[in-house]
Amino acid sequence: MSESVKNENVKITLKDGSILETPKGTTVFEVAKQISEGLARNAAVGKINGEIADLRDEILTDCELSILTLKDEEGLSTLRHTVSHILAYAVQNLYKGVKFSIGPSTKDGFYYDIDFGDITVTSEMLNDIYAEMKRLIKENHKIERYYSTREEALKYFTEKGETYKVELVNAIPENEKISFYKMGDFTDLCAGPHLLSIGSVKAFKLLSVTGAYFRGDSKNKMLTRIYGTAFSKQSELDEYLTMLEEAKKRDHRKLGKELGLFALRDEAPGMPFFLPKGMILRNTLIDYWHEVHNKWNYLEISTPQIMRRSLWETSGHWEHYHDDMYTTVIDGEDFAIKPMNCPGSILVYELDPHSYKELPLRYGELGRVHRNELSGALHGLFRVRCFTQDDAHILLAPEQIKDEVVRITKLFDEVYSLFKLPYKIELSTMPEDHIGSEKDWEIATKALADAITGVGKTYTINEGDGAFYGPKLDFHIKDSLGRTWQCGTIQLDYQLPGRFNLEYTGSDGEKHTPVMIHRVVFGSVERFIGVITEHFAGAFPTWLSPEQVRILPVSDKFKDYAESVNKRFKELKIRSSCDNRPEKIGFKIRDARLQKVPYILVVGEKETGNKTVSVRTRKDGDIGEVSLEKFIADILEDINTKRV
Repeated sequence: MSESVKNENVKITLKDGSILETPKGTTVFEVAKQISEGLARNAAVGKINGEIADLRDEILTDCELSILTLKDEEGLSTLRHTVSHILAYAVQNLYKGVKFSIGPSTKDGFYYDIDFGDITVTSEMLNDIYAEMKRLIKENHKIERYYSTREEALKYFTEKGETYKVELVNAIPENEKISFYKMGDFTDLCAGPHLLSIGSVKAFKLLSVTGAYFRGDSKNKMLTRIYGTAFSKQSELDEYLTMLEEAKKRDHRKLGKELGLFALRDEAPGMPFFLPKGMILRNTLIDYWHEVHNKWNYLEISTPQIMRRSLWETSGHWEHYHDDMYTTVIDGEDFAIKPMNCPGSILVYELDPHSYKELPLRYGELGRVHRNELSGALHGLFRVRCFTQDDAHILLAPEQIKDEVVRITKLFDEVYSLFKLPYKIELSTMPEDHIGSEKDWEIATKALADAITGVGKTYTINEGDGAFYGPKLDFHIKDSLGRTWQCGTIQLDYQLPGRFNLEYTGSDGEKHTPVMIHRVVFGSVERFIGVITEHFAGAFPTWLSPEQVRILPVSDKFKDYAESVNKRFKELKIRSSCDNRPEKIGFKIRDARLQKVPYILVVGEKETGNKTVSVRTRKDGDIGEVSLEKFIADILEDINTKRV
């Protein structure tokens, strides 16, 4: 630092609003020490004017500064990023000739992509790597940062034979600094941030190994990806690992098979088969969708699966989404199987002239769509190639946007609260690959932000993750294990109506272009079924359960009474079955429990004589003998009120 810089001061506004004056060039960590030694000990990363800053970064101008610890999301992310480098350091020590790619933190942990050559990584190897990481952490190496020129970085990695790092260096924009982080004998290309030393790492675990293409491109070599996680203390790690074990029990793929809901076959990758019980669940969910959308004045439509290339060119999908679309040729002309429902809704709107008095026009569609997802990304019902979007496309005047977004949010509240699914909102802004002017995007983004804050809700920004045609509000629901899932979305689109020359006659008698809102509440029927299967651990609320009641006669002598009860239930549209197998009653009760049937009714001599049933519920266990009429009244109330 030059003498002139030393003699200059900067004013730093701290989190509590106080102002600290300190010499220009003071690092974030040095500011933390000035505030308190305790804060400095716990500091993980800084935030300067809202942007993440390494503790080593110098402060050169007046600014706002927050010091973040491992209790903060950004601090925990910094810890996990550091542990990913410790993982690579341990691998370097144990296995010669390996080559390294990238090692970022993730929402729940970290990973590192490594080329092990001909070595297959086993669980025993993970144990060895973990032990070496523990040894390195005890040595408490300091983490040093330095910068280099592009030429120096390329020379360094070329001499080491690190071909992936060479490619990564070449991908760094010319105007960006090239930074390295060094711990002990391990040096890595990295933008940071990192902790100051590795000794502060207390609780981590390596979780799994999978394959991953370099830079996510299937044309590149498949590397070995080692996943792990880290927390600030052991108790938090233990809690997370317990949650993972519970999540395994709730895995919708496992429960889908055990409960006979759906199947996945190699003959149709990413295209689920719904089985009879799964269809009951699916249709009940769809019946609820119809009920809600009828209440909120949506007009249901259905549009074709396959449409001409010219339509998708006008919409922009052919240019911006072509790689994810399935195409075919009919009568010598290109067609595409729809990946989205929106162009179909536009064609419906075009059929008739429209006046401002009709707007908003709300088209709802349970539309089957197909998307060419990578095979490695397919995952049960969560990521599929064929699914039903619970879509709606709303055509409206610009001045109606705020009220309509508020209205949609209330609909989302109604649906998610029924399933006991709280949510957070994320505002995704303009991506690099977009259509329309930046001015249109600014107007659309502000309209969404103003609408959501206008109803007293908050949101976080997801920079650059909007759809190619407009910004969006994503609704991330939280399940019973605290995991979040992106389901609902509200996308504001100024582009497609203009590209299709849509019009309505305004109150001034002139022609105007409407705005379109794209929105889903479930996200897709398939994905939502996967989410609620794990949320309820397969024990669906009675109204949603494929089988609501199972009647168990204790012997063949009471089969006729059991069947008469079953017939009565069928007449009342209660989903019931009668287990007349020549098995012991204990066996039949266990089987009904494993199938997570909400109500089990045992009938024997006493129940037959009294016209009663002995009731066992999933929640309360054995509640004893009740009259058949009372049970019917109770279960119908359970179903009709959609009690969860």
